[in-house]
Amino acid sequence: MVTITESAQEYLAELLSKQEDALGVRVFINQPGTPRAETCIAYCRDGDVQDDDEEKKFDKFSAWFEGRSLPYLEDALVDYAKDRMGGQLTIKAPNSKMPRVDDNSPIEDRINYVLYNEVNPALAAHGGEVSLIEVTEDNFAVLQFGGGCQGCGMVDATLKGGVEKTLLEQLPQLAGVRDITDHSDRSNAYY
Repeated sequence: MVTITESAQEYLAELLSKQEDALGVRVFINQPGTPRAETCIAYCRDGDVQDDDEEKKFDKFSAWFEGRSLPYLEDALVDYAKDRMGGQLTIKAPNSKMPRVDDNSPIEDRINYVLYNEVNPALAAHGGEVSLIEVTEDNFAVLQFGGGCQGCGMVDATLKGGVEKTLLEQLPQLAGVRDITDHSDRSNAYY
């Protein structure tokens, strides 16, 4: 679980005392298990708490930890250090970028695992990458290409013959993939 040091607790309690409608703080990771993972702390207000959030009460406030982020928040540390400019709140989550998936993991985490560990290393040879934007209600993975893949003339073959084939082999519950990339921009295209 996350460790919030005494100095960080004091700092967060002070910030929360200036907010009229904050229930506490909410800790979560955007794009957990990917190279783009970003650990966040935000004010938690009515409507922000999700059913799978885990609440921890501190002396002066409560913190909610997003359920999906919990495995990636293992061994995380929130600290506050005073300095000449006032101070700085730091969050260190050493496991935030590490893929941690199994058959019970959310479909988004399993897709990201395949993309970042199998698909993107192959695309990197051409300066490209692909990232998951969302999974639709009808189980399509909506993807966006970047780098050398954006505007590449071979992107349809890459999408269907490579990315979609790889994802469907490993995640048969997916119905397919959709590409939302603007391929009219050919400024970085490999071909």
